[in-house]
Amino acid sequence: MTNSNLAFVFPGQGSQKIGMLAELASVNPRVEATFKEASDALSYDLWHMIQQGEQDDINLTERTQPMLLASSVAVWRLWSEKGGPMPAQMAGHSLGEWSALVCAGALDFGDAIKIVRARGAYMQQAVPAGEGAMAAILGLADEIIIAACDTARDDSVVDAVNFNAPGQVVIAGSAAAVDRAIAICKDAGAKRAMALPVSAPFHTSLMQPAAEQLAELVQSTSFTGPSIPVVHNVTAQPEADANRIKALMLEQIYKPVMWVDCILALKAAGAEQYVECGPGRVLNGLTKRIDRDLTSFSTDDVASLDNALTSI
Repeated sequence: MTNSNLAFVFPGQGSQKIGMLAELASVNPRVEATFKEASDALSYDLWHMIQQGEQDDINLTERTQPMLLASSVAVWRLWSEKGGPMPAQMAGHSLGEWSALVCAGALDFGDAIKIVRARGAYMQQAVPAGEGAMAAILGLADEIIIAACDTARDDSVVDAVNFNAPGQVVIAGSAAAVDRAIAICKDAGAKRAMALPVSAPFHTSLMQPAAEQLAELVQSTSFTGPSIPVVHNVTAQPEADANRIKALMLEQIYKPVMWVDCILALKAAGAEQYVECGPGRVLNGLTKRIDRDLTSFSTDDVASLDNALTSI
């Protein structure tokens, strides 16, 4: 049964950690079965890497993206198996948008795993290591951060790329330009302005080569309109047309993640309860910063999943 005030949101990179979903897997074989599907598509053991590997291994973008997709799909399948109410809407943060589309039935899980592995590899290759950077800016208005990027740009690239919550924006671009923007934001009174431990400037124009490389694979993959509306990062609106969805999923590689607008769009369409479907609780925190009246639930361990199932 669909719950008209329920939205599912799906996490992106940064939510991965060694041992994630181990507790859920210990009580339900659906988790490892989902990872077996992903591993078969990738030709390596994704579950073993998450449980027995090193943090550096799972932080490699072309590995991180498939493991987060598989994690979210596994939790979604558990939710469905346990008879959880169906959300009226979905959204995903960056990579999480692929998870949302799979769970909404817009494309096959195995196809999506192959796409996000390629997406991660192409994004990593688009800018040589050390030449790009990202930074989190806390405690400044969006327009001040945008102006700081304009000042720091100086014929290179630096932009506000993740509008995550009021007073919480991520910038990205050429390493030197990001450093200049960090300094300007600190001078403007930012509570914190700090470089992030990532190896590429995601969601900037520097990622356009990655989108161009990925286009052939995306265009050759079968998509359908989702059975549950998915609000997209680029437009903060749902899209029903399969070809337009393909275009948006390529655009979101090099355009900003309008996460605040996505949550506000979900709320405007009736969502009051939000389930973070997958590992971590990053999106729960952002939802609370965007609107304290919204209720959020986690699903990354047995107690959290059971609480969400019984509370909604």
